[in-house]
Amino acid sequence: MAKLSQINRNKKREKMVAQYAEKRAALKARTQDMSVPPEERFAAHLKLAKLPRNSSKTRIHHRCELSGRSKGYYRKLRLSRIALRDLSNFGQVPGMTKASW
Repeated sequence: MAKLSQINRNKKREKMVAQYAEKRAALKARTQDMSVPPEERFAAHLKLAKLPRNSSKTRIHHRCELSGRSKGYYRKLRLSRIALRDLSNFGQVPGMTKASW
């Protein structure tokens, strides 16, 4: 189990990303629009830089839904490799069985 503080910090980041998503997208579009004068694009860059760091989507770290583990994460299942193995050993993942040959 991951530290609860790490899990909570990540949840806080997810909320902040959702809160600032629209504003961040508008500023980003303005900085990349070449029809806008350079002074206004630069001003948009400065406003973008003043937004909180944790409002950026790249600050979110993928974590296992069950254990909160950040490493060995399968995106498709949203589980870590260890949690996936435990679930599959108990037959709770459809179509997945322990390898035997």
